[in-house]
Amino acid sequence: MSIYTAIATAAGRDGRAVSSDGRLDVNLALQKELGGDGEGTNPEQLFAAGYAACFASAMRLVAAQQELDVADAAVTAEVGLSPNGKGGFQLSVTLRAELPDHIGPEAGQALLEATHQVCPYSNATRGNIPVELVIE
Repeated sequence: MSIYTAIATAAGRDGRAVSSDGRLDVNLALQKELGGDGEGTNPEQLFAAGYAACFASAMRLVAAQQELDVADAAVTAEVGLSPNGKGGFQLSVTLRAELPDHIGPEAGQALLEATHQVCPYSNATRGNIPVELVIE
């Protein structure tokens, strides 16, 4: 049983994507790199924004459990799109976390690994696409 269900409708990479509650209403456009005009957002940008936000929230939860202060932390998600060699495409993700200076490299890496086990996006992508965790 879901505690929340998001609903959005789109007709493709060119046009609009709209959520059922109307809070999300964006113009979509095929990227210039794929032959489009790039005059709108695209699924990879939306995925990157969602993954970064979700991972940052999960990191705050895990950090609180570990008694770490990550109030000033930020996460940037880089979502790559590339041919899969079978006529289709595949995604890859690099998550770049900017952590406060008081969190050392070992504690930071442990925090990212623990967060990767909690984040719903990480759980959905695990084993399906490569995800790299990087401390900035």
